[in-house]
Amino acid sequence: MKKSLTFEKAMKRLEEIGDSLESGDIALEESLKLYEEGIQLIGFCQQKLNEVEKKVQKLSRNAEGEFHTDSLDALPSKDEA
Repeated sequence: MKKSLTFEKAMKRLEEIGDSLESGDIALEESLKLYEEGIQLIGFCQQKLNEVEKKVQKLSRNAEGEFHTDSLDALPSKDEA
């Protein structure tokens, strides 16, 4: 993958690939190449989402009024709340 590739660019390219494949106007070999590119882009996007998920935190204030951060993993789920 290109180092300048962003999540947004990858998603836009995935949309273009999806449109091309859905049109049915391209040759089988080209369809296969686009499919393979799409699979790589999906992996790239999933990796980026995983990285962001690890960084997202909730900002909270304790009883003394001081701010601290909590990992979203440490927060109770909707079922537990």
